[in-house]
Amino acid sequence: MPVRTTLTLDDDVAAGIQSEARRTGRPVRAVVNDALRAGLEHRAQPTSAPFVVQASDMGLREGVEIDDVAGLLDRVEGPEQR
Repeated sequence: MPVRTTLTLDDDVAAGIQSEARRTGRPVRAVVNDALRAGLEHRAQPTSAPFVVQASDMGLREGVEIDDVAGLLDRVEGPEQR
């Protein structure tokens, strides 16, 4: 059973719907329903496999201590950057 509801559309969306209804000779209701179905169907389907990062153990360079933040900043940015 159809459900009656009120939507507030942005001007560009309303113009696009009206244009499509005129172009196809179909009622606005049919154009809106088809557009909503297509959008919901597209959203429900995963577009691709999830992105997975392949981690690599890079180790630490000789002389680098991760507990020495100031030393790391000096090494990366230079001592005059503080």
